[in-house]
Amino acid sequence: MAKKTNIILAWLFGTALLQAQFRTRDRMDNMEDFDQRKLSWGFYLVANNFDYKLVLDPHYGMSTDGKQNLISSRSSASFGAGLIGRLRLNETFDLRLEPALQFVQRDLTFNTQSNDAYANGYDLTKSYPVYVGDPFTPKELTEADKKRSVKSTYIDIPLLLEVHGDRWYNSRPYVAAGINYLVNLQSNEKSEDDNQQGIFRTTTHNFGWSVEAGIQLYFQRFKLTPAIRGTFFTNNEIVRDNAATPPYWAAGISSAQTRAWMLVLKFE
Repeated sequence: MAKKTNIILAWLFGTALLQAQFRTRDRMDNMEDFDQRKLSWGFYLVANNFDYKLVLDPHYGMSTDGKQNLISSRSSASFGAGLIGRLRLNETFDLRLEPALQFVQRDLTFNTQSNDAYANGYDLTKSYPVYVGDPFTPKELTEADKKRSVKSTYIDIPLLLEVHGDRWYNSRPYVAAGINYLVNLQSNEKSEDDNQQGIFRTTTHNFGWSVEAGIQLYFQRFKLTPAIRGTFFTNNEIVRDNAATPPYWAAGISSAQTRAWMLVLKFE
């Protein structure tokens, strides 16, 4: 009897939720005039996953046979939050400015002890010596030397052009794309210390582009928008180590560009 009662209650709850979202015969659409406003505001929450797209140096970042990467990146899930400013252009297009604060952590692993082979400045594994860089004094890498936890706090400012379909009862699909300007508040770019002292340095000012898709849901008092967003940096974020630092770290990375996927929940 209790099981049957739970099934009935679940069915009634689901029916009520659907009726709250989609039109019934005796009910008008929610917030019919909201999208006709020239300007509107809101906020959003983000669950994000940031990672580096690494291009490795063929000598310092890869094994001598070129078959194994010596440096790897591992992402971790984090969060962010932002504000929404919407400008209505016409029935099809909106322009959105959505500044946010993104909290990010990535873990880099450097299995680069084999770079000791280049201590004299030449790659001697070839049929003839190949110059790869300045000579250096090898050091034994500790476990702490092999790991770098890269924490970043981005001020993310995307400007997006939104294209939406026709409203279907209390919902409306859309896609958006645009450009981003991102300031990394934890970049360490100006630090005089580098990986020799355990400091991984990246660029402070960054640029990228974003794409987004979602569905706008209209309730009686607010509009809720779940969406998926991808953001891709266009600049190389690596800041080189100091000249006296052995090539176990930044020298092994030709370029590092952030790529991120986000689950976004907007309230307007």
